[in-house]
Amino acid sequence: MSRPADRLRVDLGPRSYDIVVGEGLLADAGRQVRPLLRLPDAVMVTDANVAPLCGDAVERSLAEAGVACDTLVLPAGEQTKDLATLGDLIDRLLTRGVERGTTLIALGGGVIGDITGFAAAVTLRGLDFIQIPTTLLAQVDSSVGGKTGINAARGKNLVGAFHQPRLVMADVATLDTLPRRELLAGYAEVVKYGLIGDAEFFAWLEAEGVGVVDGDAAARRHAVLTSCAAKAAVVADDEREAGQRALLNLGHTFGHALEAQVGYGDALLHGEAVAVGMVLAFVLSARLGLCPPEDAERVRRHLVTVGLPVGLTGLAGPDWSAQALMDHMGADKKVLGGRLTLILARGIGQAFITQDVEPHQVLALLDDALTDNI
Repeated sequence: MSRPADRLRVDLGPRSYDIVVGEGLLADAGRQVRPLLRLPDAVMVTDANVAPLCGDAVERSLAEAGVACDTLVLPAGEQTKDLATLGDLIDRLLTRGVERGTTLIALGGGVIGDITGFAAAVTLRGLDFIQIPTTLLAQVDSSVGGKTGINAARGKNLVGAFHQPRLVMADVATLDTLPRRELLAGYAEVVKYGLIGDAEFFAWLEAEGVGVVDGDAAARRHAVLTSCAAKAAVVADDEREAGQRALLNLGHTFGHALEAQVGYGDALLHGEAVAVGMVLAFVLSARLGLCPPEDAERVRRHLVTVGLPVGLTGLAGPDWSAQALMDHMGADKKVLGGRLTLILARGIGQAFITQDVEPHQVLALLDDALTDNI
């Protein structure tokens, strides 16, 4: 007999919602979703990779619960998170005849969750939506917290809105369908939760993280639950990233610059960029005397052990320079008063937010990373 699903609450007053984590949830989607719908009417948005693997199970479950559902399939990949695709999606929703009581269902990874949530935020001035994340990255990070949006030419996630889902359903069985590289990309976000505020969880990952990636169902469920609980607590305290929620961006300012440099696509997955970014953040912390060097080495060693990238030399092309990466970082949405906002650490589990790092210190770090001197 399978273990019952676990349920966590994201406490946001009238915008509160549950995160449900378990196995076999796709087949239970109708029962979970139906009580939350204003009308028994839904549009499921998914991508070309996920639709043939998971779409039929969700459609069948919704039909059994009496929910009318149409499915819209988008191209797979980070390139889908652009203005043209958003415009096409909204047009397809309006042509279909959605009403304000229609609910959108995002079935897929972070790209589908982000663009579907943003479409829900702006179509008819606001539709309800539900997240059914099918990747590790989406289950532990992007599906929780209400950040929705698309990329712009100047950088990642620069166009978007805060729009909370009505429900998040994380079926960890869907992780069995993922290529190893996608699992690893999601695992980087799991590691992040240990590094920002839970040294005990990071130590658990050092012992069990290979199992999470290799398919240990119990380890995966524990990793997803712990990550979701951590994010739910942060979001409940700081829904719109006015303060401590920014800690969740550990590694992301560096990582987004790397993604912008290579172009958004398969050359560098988001989680891979975050892994490199977290190493850079810890190395910079150690160089500034904030963090023990051995903690920075622990971070690097663990990411290497599971198979994630930790440096720039394998990624850099002939047009790469420290200044080019700095220019991308300068377009980051967390820049305030012209100064970079960075997440650094005083040790594992002791992250903090700072604007006190001088540009020349970041430039020196990036120069050394590009020449493999860190």
